[in-house]
Amino acid sequence: MRNNRCKICRRLGIKLFLKGDRCLSVKCAMVKRPYPPGEKAKKRRGPLSEYGKELKEKQKLRNWYNLSEKQISRYAREALNRRSKLEDAGELFIKKLESRLDNVIFQAGFAVSRIQARQLIGHGYFLVNGRKINIPSYQVKRGDKISLHPKSARKTIFQNIASFLKKHKAPSWIKIDGEKLEAEITGQANLAEVNPPVEISSIFEFYSK
Repeated sequence: MRNNRCKICRRLGIKLFLKGDRCLSVKCAMVKRPYPPGEKAKKRRGPLSEYGKELKEKQKLRNWYNLSEKQISRYAREALNRRSKLEDAGELFIKKLESRLDNVIFQAGFAVSRIQARQLIGHGYFLVNGRKINIPSYQVKRGDKISLHPKSARKTIFQNIASFLKKHKAPSWIKIDGEKLEAEITGQANLAEVNPPVEISSIFEFYSK
């Protein structure tokens, strides 16, 4: 499974940080073999069609957020349907994706990747406003407080979490309390701050057809 994650990045030609700290080291597959799986380093593919480009951008974002095809399709179509004069579809799309509990756990520093965050949530390790939530797609909102379940804090995987959280730099809309092992949602994500490694317009073009 881990090797498959590396192949995803190599196939799409971009680091998606699917394996946490390893992606920041010289062991990263994109450093060792920065070309698609099954191809030699010097081999070049022909130019992608418009559809191919749109598909590639969609696949980048889908893997970036660790989503199924059904999930990213639903988020994209919902953003297109809800756009207004005050807020464009791109902003709505990113807000929805960033508000997922698995993304918040990752952004807050409780997990090294969104994939790991999803697994930890599934094990019931986190509370939202004091209530155990084990649904990775759960949508957080302003004022919500996400914390480790008291029993979870004693697990080996969270052994050094307090010291890590004190140093971790979270997005502006997430406030970290390293002493309480808690993250508070103080605002909403915005497209400019998130700056995803994709062309959002291409993804909307893909789903508009």
